[in-house]
Amino acid sequence: MAAPGSNVVELLHPGSFVRLRDHPEDLPPFQLIRRRGTRCWVRQQAWGSMVHLELPYRRLTAAA
Repeated sequence: MAAPGSNVVELLHPGSFVRLRDHPEDLPPFQLIRRRGTRCWVRQQAWGSMVHLELPYRRLTAAA
């Protein structure tokens, strides 16, 4: 069981959908492309496959 306040991104795998902690309601979730250490690469499905954001995994939460 995860400790209180822990991040669920630990359980996500490439292809999962995630949201930023301050994610606007009108923005669709991001797709998790890759994770390496404490960094994640995410993209919007409408973006080209070469366009992505690199973020610390602590900024992400699982999309409901």
